[in-house]
Amino acid sequence: MGRLGSERPTGHAAVFAPCKGVDVGLEDNLRALLQQDYDDYEVTFIVESADDPACPVVQRLIAEHPCVACRLVVAGRATHSGQKVHNLRAATARLGPQVKYLAFLDSDARPRSQWLRSLTAILSKTDCRAVTGYRWFIPDRSTLANYLLYSMNCGVMSLFGRTSHYLVWGGSWGIRRDVFDSIGLHGAWKGTLSDDLVATRLLRRAKVPVRFEPACVVASPLDYSLAGVLSFLRRQYMVARFYTPDWWLFGLLATTFTSLAWLGNLAALGCSLVLGAPSLWMPASVCGLLYLLSVHRGMVRQGLVGTYFPDRRRALRACARIDTWANPIVGWISWLGVLASMWGRQIAWRGIRYHLALGGRIRSVQRDDGPPSADEPAAAGDQSDDELQTVAFPTRETVPYRKAG
Repeated sequence: MGRLGSERPTGHAAVFAPCKGVDVGLEDNLRALLQQDYDDYEVTFIVESADDPACPVVQRLIAEHPCVACRLVVAGRATHSGQKVHNLRAATARLGPQVKYLAFLDSDARPRSQWLRSLTAILSKTDCRAVTGYRWFIPDRSTLANYLLYSMNCGVMSLFGRTSHYLVWGGSWGIRRDVFDSIGLHGAWKGTLSDDLVATRLLRRAKVPVRFEPACVVASPLDYSLAGVLSFLRRQYMVARFYTPDWWLFGLLATTFTSLAWLGNLAALGCSLVLGAPSLWMPASVCGLLYLLSVHRGMVRQGLVGTYFPDRRRALRACARIDTWANPIVGWISWLGVLASMWGRQIAWRGIRYHLALGGRIRSVQRDDGPPSADEPAAAGDQSDDELQTVAFPTRETVPYRKAG
């Protein structure tokens, strides 16, 4: 992991934290954001409505930290974009001239106190204009569903290197203000569902590499049911299918090849045992080799716990055993998630159903308490950025920045 030492980057950082509902450990997650070891930053919390259950938590934390410049923005309901994207567009519509860095953190992520300083230290270097971290799931309860999702996430986490091939993870990332403006990210978000994959697409198009910073890996409390795990997987892969089809196809082919290799050799081994075939050793050897490779990769992945979260090694021992010794089963479940994402255009996310068109544009937004809202000419989501404040977000309310002194 990168070492900051006595490095003290300078420049005003604007941090944006969209919230919806009460995530596991929400108060501790947001409190960590208000306790950053950085001298010049502001925090904007964004919610859909003043009735959001996250509002009392945010307001209480703002009152507890009067020395941190922070505000709560009520963005209103999204009708032509994903709610998170809508929230981010509302909060970044009018950036002050003093803002040098933009940082984004999901409400289910719990950053270290050095998180923001690590982001800005990387962005302050002339050769780096965007930086990303990633999440490390921390199961809140010892359940099979939580262990499975923990293991799948570890597999993705292990793919990150010093550079992330333009890939941004929206739960923990930052970008220089001049780059944010020059690639037109605020405008490109309009009418889309995925904040991070849209950013990834633009950065790749502009040939702006993204630096992966291990110090920006965040703990993310986790508590899912088995049904929730499958829903999560399908949604994640479907979003990738619409926004980064090349990476989605690679994931489909890779998981299919690995799973079929396992299943084919297990079937051959079973037939050999039943029929007493003399070639029993061949499928048995392949299965053994595949399993040894799986165990080795699991050990390497779990070795990262000592790098990122050494204080949690003991608490994550059961998770580590599942990831190391039962990873083939985890891989098959992940494969099912990829296969399930091959069909359909509707994604359910935090109580809202989005119908997607080609290219990831949102065709309609439907909530449980109302009819679908479909795109129409000159709809609010199609207004120019100059009209955004007064037309696209008519219910927007803002609590001004508050800072001691």
